[in-house]
Amino acid sequence: MRATRRGFLAAGLAVLAACAPRSKFRTYDGPEVTGIVVSKSDRRMYLVHHGRVLKRYRVDLGRAPAGPKRIDLQEDGSPLPPPYRLVDNASTWLDLTDMVFIDPVGTGFSRPAEGEKGEQFYGVKEDISWVADFIRLYTTKYERWLSPKFLAGESYGTTRAAGLSEYLLDRYGIALNGIAFISTVLEFQTLRPGDGNDLPYPLFLPTYTAVAWYHKRLPADLQQDFDKTLKEVEQWAMTDYSAALMKGLGMNRDERQEIVTHLARYTGLQPSFIEQSNLRVDPWAFQKELLRDSRRIVGRFDARITGYDPHPAANWPGYDPSLSQYFAAYSSTFNDYVRRTLKYESVLPYEVLSDKVRPWKMGEPGDGYLSVLDDLQSAMVKNPNMRVLFASGYYDLATPYFAADYTINRLDVGPATRANITHTYYSGGHMMYHHQPSLVKLKGDMAAFIEGACPAR
Repeated sequence: MRATRRGFLAAGLAVLAACAPRSKFRTYDGPEVTGIVVSKSDRRMYLVHHGRVLKRYRVDLGRAPAGPKRIDLQEDGSPLPPPYRLVDNASTWLDLTDMVFIDPVGTGFSRPAEGEKGEQFYGVKEDISWVADFIRLYTTKYERWLSPKFLAGESYGTTRAAGLSEYLLDRYGIALNGIAFISTVLEFQTLRPGDGNDLPYPLFLPTYTAVAWYHKRLPADLQQDFDKTLKEVEQWAMTDYSAALMKGLGMNRDERQEIVTHLARYTGLQPSFIEQSNLRVDPWAFQKELLRDSRRIVGRFDARITGYDPHPAANWPGYDPSLSQYFAAYSSTFNDYVRRTLKYESVLPYEVLSDKVRPWKMGEPGDGYLSVLDDLQSAMVKNPNMRVLFASGYYDLATPYFAADYTINRLDVGPATRANITHTYYSGGHMMYHHQPSLVKLKGDMAAFIEGACPAR
């Protein structure tokens, strides 16, 4: 799991090298192999001929959703009680591509070298610069300059990947075949509602509807057809609701009442609460309010997951049930796997989520909300063969799918290159791959994406 919340960063980027027709199993055609050496500490396997290395392979760790192992969960993605365990991942991407996972400095086992200061890594520009340099060094050391290259990022990793797309091209001449954005945030203004920023409210609304539908809080007619209901709400959000927010106090009483009625119908919330919220329901308020009558909080990362609300009078959820129930599962299984199975020796804590990357420099003072949309747009214009896949979960209250739609619709790259953009949707949350059918669908979508982004041979 790789996620962000208010400056918390965790591992968020994978570099993929793919395109050649491949079996799930590697083949070798060369001199006689007289020995096989596996170095678990540095995750390498070597084919040897009388002491001379003939071929080296990387042995990857299990990482959801792409690696060879995954956490054992229920089919709907709900966690099982401890002790947790890893199982084989039948939807691994290893039959599609090689993968290199990068732990940004301050996350995972990655730390600044002795004598180096973390501040040189902790910022949007700083992060892009050193990760790009890592990619260049890896590409050089392992002779992968002519390999097709993809990036896959999740959550803040999508921000990083978009920034890298142009930086790698301009600085090092590395042209990407494609980027997979999983749970996307390229424009932070779309996710941060508040005074003076009404943009997120229409963009979150379809996710509120999807969550209310899942918990059966919508009127009967809206519960009948999920897709039809979302299309209706999306249309209303971008027209009547957006126009009403722009009017502000210029609305008359009847206009305001009509907005309240529609919002109550589309969210499952009480009209009085919507009125008290001044027609603007923040995502954390929605988490608290939707199931208030049963004293339950819905999750931020996956709003299908709920938890008991010990402080119902508080304005803010005290925790996220869709994070707290998974944090221990990821930490326990990875720490066990990396040490007991792979024999990686370290007393360092593996930072699944870290607040040690503060202060994180989001940009220059006065620049406004962070956006890397121009970086991606520029990269796609300069490299028109690059393909882009956006993957979104319907029940994600951290990076709502309609905000990704909004971002995609603002990518002005020309009609031909627009055809290289795909947006896929899943019946899960921020980590949509927790949901077993979505895990399988994501694998299929990635296979089609990689195949489409590879040059014809």
